Amino acid sequence: MAITVAGTPPAPLRNRKKVDALSADELTALRQAFSAMYGIDDDRGFGRYAGTHGLPLPISCQHHNPLFLPWHRAYLYLFEQALQDQVAGVTLPWWDYYAGDEPAIPAAYAQERANGAANPLAHGPITGIPQDQWDRLGDGGPLPTETNRTPGQLAPFPDQSDVQQALDAPTYSDFTNFIESVHDNVHVWVGGTMSEVPIAAFDPVFWAHHCMIDRLWYLWQLGHPGGDPPRSILNTALAPFPMTVADTLSINTLGYEYAAAEVVLTGAGR
Repeated sequence: MAITVAGTPPAPLRNRKKVDALSADELTALRQAFSAMYGIDDDRGFGRYAGTHGLPLPISCQHHNPLFLPWHRAYLYLFEQALQDQVAGVTLPWWDYYAGDEPAIPAAYAQERANGAANPLAHGPITGIPQDQWDRLGDGGPLPTETNRTPGQLAPFPDQSDVQQALDAPTYSDFTNFIESVHDNVHVWVGGTMSEVPIAAFDPVFWAHHCMIDRLWYLWQLGHPGGDPPRSILNTALAPFPMTVADTLSINTLGYEYAAAEVVLTGAGR
């Protein structure tokens, strides 16, 4: 992915909205961008980006270490640029976990059909994975051809207090540990493809989930100026991306923002 990080932020900054706040036109553009990427079978396509997280080998994602948040921020940034190559101006939305009375997949991703056709955010195609790699690292069943979900069947949804505990954490190390636990539990709650690291990123809702995690890191950064990752890792390369940890510390430098004035957590204290 030969994409370089801009030295200065573009103007205006792209605003990543919560899923439920997208206008009809914005949601249509997002669906069109995903659909377009599904149809590309080279390095610009969805399979290439989704596969970077897990299978096909090598598995590049970072989990349960200080690179978790920077690596996934770089991942979102570059995937969003790939979407914009297909539909100019599109941005990734974030999943407001506590928007409703009960945990639920956002309607934009849960509806099987949209605008008279199959909803491209409901399922993603799983492509490019060699059978022998799946046999060794998959769940023991057949290699699926598209994503599926089993929300609520494998684990309870994390409580708002778990997120608040993370936001109150005094250090980067504490925050990343707390928020990754929330992250893991959402993956398991969604179930199906999302509960399996080797293929989780093929589910379109993966990207909304990780935008929420990225947003929470941003909000933690606002409340903890100077709360950067350890200096010893700032120049660490976030393979396979052309970025280092230091490149990810300012979302404004990356050209996007989350509206800081919005309520951090909505809902009724689940």
